Amino acid sequence: MGTSHFAPPYGAPHAEDATPQRRDFMKLLLRSGSVVGLASLAWPFLDAMEPARDTLAAGAPVDVDLSRVASGQQITVLWRGKPVFIVNRPPAALNRLREPQLLARLRDPGSDVRQQPAYADNWHRSIVPEYAVMVGICTHLGCLPGYLPKPNPTTPVNDWLGGYLCPCHGSKYDLAGRVFSGVPAPFNLPVPPYRLLGGNKLRIGENPPGARFDFSSIVQL
Repeated sequence: MGTSHFAPPYGAPHAEDATPQRRDFMKLLLRSGSVVGLASLAWPFLDAMEPARDTLAAGAPVDVDLSRVASGQQITVLWRGKPVFIVNRPPAALNRLREPQLLARLRDPGSDVRQQPAYADNWHRSIVPEYAVMVGICTHLGCLPGYLPKPNPTTPVNDWLGGYLCPCHGSKYDLAGRVFSGVPAPFNLPVPPYRLLGGNKLRIGENPPGARFDFSSIVQL
């Protein structure tokens, strides 16, 4: 279970040399192979494949050192063969999550659909506001959304408020993983079970003490 290490996204092995979890993730990347999707991969990729193959397949927890995630940065780890986005959201990004202009454009701004544990059922969809933890699989057809955190009037689409854009069919999410209205994706990005440890560590795959949440209980991945 140790802390994972950073590795460039384009240094992955060929599919025939990869473990099943790597092959599944590579297929996911290929399904999102547009300029927008690749732009998100320019952020550091956190390789979570150190544990044994059978241990990962069983859903072993994965530890992450949050001190290595700079403000505004996203990293990705693998948990149960799924990409998990971890984002250090700066104050400006957190302020945008509560702006009426954004909330009015979201399908489920209050996270009423069960796509997260009770301890992440809040306006920032996380245990602490700064750090978002979300399974990075679009709830439409399973592509990999691109991380585009800064608002822009014209790019990647008009009146972009910052967040995630799926390159497959244009589904959009904010920086809390809440889906926009009028896009193909029906639900917010799922939040996996996780807890904060001492020493600025985060563990994906375990609930906080006293909390109970089974990831299989979410409405849709």
